[in-house]
Amino acid sequence: MGEGSEPLFETESDPAPTGAAAEGAPLAARLRPRDLSEFSGQGALLAEGSALRTAIESGEPHSAVFYGPPGTGKTTLARIIAERARGAFEELSAVNAGRAEVREVIARARERRKGGRPTIFFLDEIHRFNKGQQDALLPAVEEGLVRLIGATTENPYFEVNSALLSRSQIYEFQPLAPDEVEGLLRRALEDPRGLPEAPPVSDEALAMLAERAGGDARVALAGLERAVESAASAGAPEVGMAAIEDALQRKALLYDKGGDRHYDYISAWIKATRGSDVDASLYYLAVMLEGGEDPRFIVRRMVIFASEDVGNADPQALLVATATGAAVDRVGLPECALNLAQACVYLALAPKSNASYAALGKARGHVRAHGAQAPPPHLQDAHYPGASELGRGEGYRYPHDEPEGVADQRLLPDGVEELFYEPSGRGFEAALAERLEQLRKLLGRD
Repeated sequence: MGEGSEPLFETESDPAPTGAAAEGAPLAARLRPRDLSEFSGQGALLAEGSALRTAIESGEPHSAVFYGPPGTGKTTLARIIAERARGAFEELSAVNAGRAEVREVIARARERRKGGRPTIFFLDEIHRFNKGQQDALLPAVEEGLVRLIGATTENPYFEVNSALLSRSQIYEFQPLAPDEVEGLLRRALEDPRGLPEAPPVSDEALAMLAERAGGDARVALAGLERAVESAASAGAPEVGMAAIEDALQRKALLYDKGGDRHYDYISAWIKATRGSDVDASLYYLAVMLEGGEDPRFIVRRMVIFASEDVGNADPQALLVATATGAAVDRVGLPECALNLAQACVYLALAPKSNASYAALGKARGHVRAHGAQAPPPHLQDAHYPGASELGRGEGYRYPHDEPEGVADQRLLPDGVEELFYEPSGRGFEAALAERLEQLRKLLGRD
């Protein structure tokens, strides 16, 4: 930007151009990338020739939703887009803004457009806006009055109105790889805006910090800053592993029990347990517990899993799961984690069968396709006066009076001949398969 040129950003909360930060600002703010050459991560989104990179380089941004975990560059990239477009940059957080603030942004954008100047409106945590607040943005986005860039850590397909999504391009940001985070940390130790006067930091400490940051650049840079400050105040000649461990304390998990990761991890747990990988099953259980997931949600999935995926290959699995549910209600956290772990191991190691689940699906599909056929008259209710005159219950043979405990009598409605249940032959269901073969012969359904 040349001397005397007007500022690229106009926002009440942050009038400084990209990369500028007040003295004493956190390291992540001081090192905020000023252009794409300094930006780390998101290689797939910003590859040469990609739609997003082309829009940035051409200075013709489009409305978009940036979706991804914290510390992956969503806000920084929005600022870079605004600078390349030489547009006014308006920034609000949906946590503390409402319709009035949005109307003010739109009014300023309308005034700027008279002078031919675009407005890039960055709305952080857009998922926090309710339907009415999101709808208020639609006209301004539709007529191109603002280029809206919404940022969210939640899946936008769950949290953002479909009308707004249809007018925006969705870009999914990925956590930074450890080598990308380590590159940021090394730049922080060299860049004049960073920590150039810091004591030396060992390679092992940098590598550990990069790994422990969970792909979050802010977490990594904040940890480095705390470790350097601590080492410097103690007069340590080097920032080592112990200083990094102390600065990080316990790693914050990237887990939101009310959002997308809530579903991702329970899905992973179900699939790992179905696949009989007990270690993977325990790992995803641990992630959910460490992330603060409600144990009642987890155990409900265990009860469902016991019938859907274990079934009669091990009928005991349902007893284990329901007993775990009772234990969770009685004991609560943290002790009920032990009950969940026991059930988790049992379900993962149990033989698997979805035969009951599949059989019900076949039976329901038959009913949907052909309707509900009336039971044979001998099975119909015969307890009320006049039932015998209608032939209800007539001819019913009581199985307990039969030599095999099974009456050779049709029990399905006429016209229904499909065999719904096909046992897997695994675990206890192998014995059920033998019993089924005998019964179908006695019932004339073999």
